[in-house]
Amino acid sequence: MKPWVRLSPDDQVIVALEPIAAGEKLMLEDGTSITVTEEVGRGHKIAAAAILSGDDVRKFGYSIGKAIVEITPGTWVHTHNLKTGLDGILDYRYDPVDQTLHSKEAAFAASGDSIRTFSGYERPNGEVGIRNEIWIINTVGCINKTCELLAKSGQTLFGDKVDGVFHFAHPFGCSQLGDDLQHTQKLLASLVHHPNAAGVLVVGLGCENNQIESFKTVIGDYDPQRVKFLKSQESEDELAEGIKLIGELVDYAETFSRKPLPVSKLKIGLKCGGSDGLSGITANPLVGAVSDRLIAAGGTALLTEVPEMFGAETILMNRACDEEVFNRIVLLINDFKHYFIRHNQPVYENPSPGNKAGGISTLEEKSLGCTQKGGRARIADVLPYGERAAKTGLNLLNSPGNDLISVTALTAAGAHIVFFTTGRGTPFGGPVPTVKISTNTELAKRKKNWIDYNAGVLLEGTSMDEMTNGLWESMIAIASGEARTHNENNGYKEIAIFKDGVTL
Repeated sequence: MKPWVRLSPDDQVIVALEPIAAGEKLMLEDGTSITVTEEVGRGHKIAAAAILSGDDVRKFGYSIGKAIVEITPGTWVHTHNLKTGLDGILDYRYDPVDQTLHSKEAAFAASGDSIRTFSGYERPNGEVGIRNEIWIINTVGCINKTCELLAKSGQTLFGDKVDGVFHFAHPFGCSQLGDDLQHTQKLLASLVHHPNAAGVLVVGLGCENNQIESFKTVIGDYDPQRVKFLKSQESEDELAEGIKLIGELVDYAETFSRKPLPVSKLKIGLKCGGSDGLSGITANPLVGAVSDRLIAAGGTALLTEVPEMFGAETILMNRACDEEVFNRIVLLINDFKHYFIRHNQPVYENPSPGNKAGGISTLEEKSLGCTQKGGRARIADVLPYGERAAKTGLNLLNSPGNDLISVTALTAAGAHIVFFTTGRGTPFGGPVPTVKISTNTELAKRKKNWIDYNAGVLLEGTSMDEMTNGLWESMIAIASGEARTHNENNGYKEIAIFKDGVTL
């Protein structure tokens, strides 16, 4: 295979699939050649044609920014000669594109995906879980260690009866006002409702802003067999009482057993972190193909990282199922831009240092790769931060790009599994199985205890259809409890909550 790829016929740049040395001659599609002027790393861009200063530079068939100097063929194209073309708040016009189900997705649906099953837990409210766990949710960060001890003791005593007893530490719930307190309450309440938790113990302290009584109103209706509460300051021995309540929750959890359930019940979260120049070529399109396939079978996919939609947002807007959803996407994008402006921060201060080292030069380039995780499906709904998904299909979720915050938000929205694509690698995991998908084979080989699936083989002769089938079967195996992700095996199950306001 040639060591580079051009992603669209209109692109003036090609992408290195492996490091390319200075002086190497590359033969282009039309039979002409260019000479690489300096060493170019894997995932980085090389000019395949002359680009004038001020001209748009195209990759994926779209502009990824403006040339700030004249760029000659064979030149490395990166942050030293390319800048973002994005600026300020934009006006948008609804221009819907044809959303006819693509032939591949139609074929998948017709082939039996729509009646495909996985082995999961059906809850009394009609929702389904892929794990039968006990979750300990604390209302305030002051009792993180208490909840940690409860989880450890609960796992020792009852771990053989359920899929685990887990606590998710966080620093919030006290000294918070306004939107921050509401964000904390709404996010934690949505976690309480997550069907992967057969039982939930809510532990409060007693003097925090997020009082158990007020938190109950945010939780809304709940089954007292499934959700129990403990206020530590009012208990003579909160550890002994907590273990007693966990035991009752385990007894309730044991009333559930796995049964065949339709894949249409599954919800997947879509996330990328530590992206590189190959993310939009391998792992993200692969996840997009599985997302489309699940949606074609009647399931649900959740896409977030709003700041990493900037520059590609019109692609999503024009896939809105109707004009009302389009207007909500516009609001989602512009509200997040105003968040940056309100804090006197540049709206387009992205990508990160790791992204740049991996070959991503501008936010447009990052966003055009990032949004490919959403495949080609119509946008069915737009969810506020902390809200649970109610509609099948592709949902956009309000959350920043931060890995822990966005994976937590995806979990709270109802994702049973999160597909996390990465070109740089990360060990963390959310409360639900977090499937790490590498963009390149080198990372998959080097970080075997982090990476669950290697999309890099797409550059080594494996077809997208083969990879889509493989990741699809892996999803069903994980959902059925037949396979576990590295974050589960390593015990990495973490949360983070979005903060924007004043702390007292």
